[in-house]
Amino acid sequence: MDNNLDSIAEKSLFTTPAGNTSLYKSFDIFMRFAKKGSVLELGCAEGLMTEKIVNFFDDVAVVEGSSIFCEQLKKKLPNVEVFNSYFEDFDCDRKFDNIILGHVLEHVDDPVFVLSHIKKFLKTDGLIFAAVPNARSIHRQAAVIMGILENEYSLNSLDIHHGHQRVFNPESFRSVFIKANLPISIFGGYWLKPLSNGQIEADWSEEMLDAFMDMGERYPDISGEIYIVSYCDR
Repeated sequence: MDNNLDSIAEKSLFTTPAGNTSLYKSFDIFMRFAKKGSVLELGCAEGLMTEKIVNFFDDVAVVEGSSIFCEQLKKKLPNVEVFNSYFEDFDCDRKFDNIILGHVLEHVDDPVFVLSHIKKFLKTDGLIFAAVPNARSIHRQAAVIMGILENEYSLNSLDIHHGHQRVFNPESFRSVFIKANLPISIFGGYWLKPLSNGQIEADWSEEMLDAFMDMGERYPDISGEIYIVSYCDR
């Protein structure tokens, strides 16, 4: 597999207090809509989401491009079926009730192709849950005003380290689902994020972080993270 993916895994910065809280919040939202049965997760990284998933679903599979992350997950969760594959190349002979793309679409070359490809593995009555960072987040808007970012869509150093290729706004995020012929059931957001992760982690209590995670649901267009729940319309 791609050495670049393994180099990111070797120096992973995914697991942080604020990042973990955001991931757990996205899982809680996913569980509001999830179907009973099986789950296919795209991009497990350190497996924090996967650890949550296996507590509620017996049939869990993961597609991950980094061999390092794959080996870590196999040791940590031996009952999870792990595919070391690019999302674009993934293939298997089964379909799933749920497919999760947590912070995937900002990484890939062609988000429309990935969605069009992965929906082949969704059952007729299944759902797709996807979450991405939001370009219109108030912390990005503030960074533009302060001259830290050229514009809301500029990639910062952490984006580059993680291999991000783009930052979606609500309209562009919805558009990739529309182009992939995936109907949008629900669009939403979470985490009203006024500061960078580092600034938040330096001063905020756990209660403050949880409150701002919830507050973001009231203001999805300017929340730090946005999500879509979709289904396959065959």
